[in-house]
Amino acid sequence: MSVFEVFSIIGTIAFAMSGAFVAMEEDYDILGIVVLGLVTTFGGGVIRNVLIGVPVTMLWSQGTLIILALISIAIAFVLPIPWIGHWKKTEMFFDAIGLSAFAIQGALYATEMNHPISAVIVAGVLTGIGGGIIRDLLAGRKPLVLKDEIYAVWAILAGLLIGLGMTQSTTSLLVLFTMVVMLRMLSVHYKWRLPRRSLRPSGEAVIEAGTNNHQTKSL
Repeated sequence: MSVFEVFSIIGTIAFAMSGAFVAMEEDYDILGIVVLGLVTTFGGGVIRNVLIGVPVTMLWSQGTLIILALISIAIAFVLPIPWIGHWKKTEMFFDAIGLSAFAIQGALYATEMNHPISAVIVAGVLTGIGGGIIRDLLAGRKPLVLKDEIYAVWAILAGLLIGLGMTQSTTSLLVLFTMVVMLRMLSVHYKWRLPRRSLRPSGEAVIEAGTNNHQTKSL
């Protein structure tokens, strides 16, 4: 089994369960859970394929990964609540694994097709975060990657290094995988954010913050 295939398996499991848990948090039924699990896993890859010239129907050649995603979703659905609670405590870690695995996988796809570095970066970013954006939109949430999280930056970094040809060996790819996971976890721990500028009146932002705090205390 190649490193490429290992990354695909890791990303599939991590993202399928992530999508399933988000759906359950939003009280979706079993169909909604399956849909969110699958789009989280494969949505970014489908968009990537469109942009880099891979036939969209390539998705159906990944039968093994689709079955693996469905199994992961089923496991997430039947897990006891305490187990899900333990998963939620480590959710960011598995999300980081999925991000790193899929960003590297997408960038490798583009390099195999001899695309320029810009396409390699876009392929890595879309594969790493595209499914999560679709998941959040279907769950009625603002995509975290566009508001609070900076994990797209780490997907860009992975695509850049692969596009520059700095990770051509199995060992270097594993080092890159580990580095992206660690950077993602550090950004969560230290609450790193990209610069932002809000056009809303400051009073409105304060009121909203106070409302959110009140809701949090009520919960």
